[in-house]
Amino acid sequence: MSYKHKIISIDEALSKIKSEDHIVTGLAAAEAKVLLENLHRVADYVKGVTVTTCLPMVLADYFNDPTYKDSFQMDGWFYTAAIRKAQSNGNISFIPNHLHLAGIKRLAHKQPNIYIGNATPPDQHGYVSLSLSNVYEKRMIEAAKLVILEINPKLPRTFGDMELHVNDVDYLIETDYDIPELPDIEPNEKDLKIGSYIADYIHDGDCIQLGIGGIPNAVATSLMNKKDLGIHTEMITTGMMKLVNAGVITGKKKNFNKGKLVATFALGTRELYDFIDNNPSVMIKDGHWVNDPYVIGLNDNQVSINTTIEVDLTGQCASESIGAVQYSGTGGQADTAIGAQRSKNGRSFIALYSTARVRNKDTGEREEISKIVPTLKPGAAVSLSRNDVDYVVTEYGVASLKGTSVRERVERLVQIAHPKFREALMESAITLGIF
Repeated sequence: MSYKHKIISIDEALSKIKSEDHIVTGLAAAEAKVLLENLHRVADYVKGVTVTTCLPMVLADYFNDPTYKDSFQMDGWFYTAAIRKAQSNGNISFIPNHLHLAGIKRLAHKQPNIYIGNATPPDQHGYVSLSLSNVYEKRMIEAAKLVILEINPKLPRTFGDMELHVNDVDYLIETDYDIPELPDIEPNEKDLKIGSYIADYIHDGDCIQLGIGGIPNAVATSLMNKKDLGIHTEMITTGMMKLVNAGVITGKKKNFNKGKLVATFALGTRELYDFIDNNPSVMIKDGHWVNDPYVIGLNDNQVSINTTIEVDLTGQCASESIGAVQYSGTGGQADTAIGAQRSKNGRSFIALYSTARVRNKDTGEREEISKIVPTLKPGAAVSLSRNDVDYVVTEYGVASLKGTSVRERVERLVQIAHPKFREALMESAITLGIF
């Protein structure tokens, strides 16, 4: 099927953008890289354009250069280093959300004029694959007045709910860039210790969800001796791919989608992208369905593993901000933690190092602080309510909080804090009247 009449240049695509437009782009490696890198070129002709993003990989001038702040506003569902570097410019704002509702709630508030993203070139039947994400992408495509996709032969063709007919796309831009990758971070000693603690709670046949970073990678490394694990997860990672290749993940024990790796997006190394390319065992589905806690809970023995920035002595988890400063996002943390606990024999883990090294504002020197704290920093966002916390894990052990009183939580969390902070934490708990 011919699609050549839909191909336009970058300049032609940019000419479609008007003042006050609302543009939505794909999540992470599914974003429209070339269009975003060139968006600032129309700054002299437009004002008040809103770009909604999630986990952006491109440090684009339209939001990074404060010169363009009157022309472009970025609203983000999940911050990355690219956004953190530029958020002081004054034209970036966070959208509080649970990931399974992110697209639906945004559409209830604001309809997109334009959707821009990437996809594989059309096949002989006229279908492209959205490739790496369907957290909200298809919903936004259906709602947008104009759809522009960058087609790239380097994208993996994936299955699940990723197909889109070229007739439903207004314009295509031919590209050939390397797909952004997430490095496979080597776990350090603390990561491996935490990973081994969590692995002790994971049994043959469990269905798992892992997040991003050294600790989840360490958990994956620690699972190499398990059998017949399943995957129902927000994100397919390189660590999961390694477990599949090692024969650890088979999906045989799942209640539904047996034998399938179910996710709503993929992000990792080129090796991961090659693995998911034309792989019928990988299902990338609508994020509203994948991350729905009810759906997650339908698999028995579902295990959720996420990380946090700090935890207070009652169990509140601040996983996305440092004080009032946005750092990342809630993402699917609450979705997956609550979903796992709905599951028969399900478990949810929140992992963190016991300490961090931060710069003292008065001396300028770095000092070690506890990440288990009496109270969260002023303005901190509570990403996971204390009502929804199951296990908390540091390199000093595991604290089971399910069903416990605040007094019991204080005792258990102090025991997994760094030893040099335990006495001060207990004194603070007494002063606060919670112990």
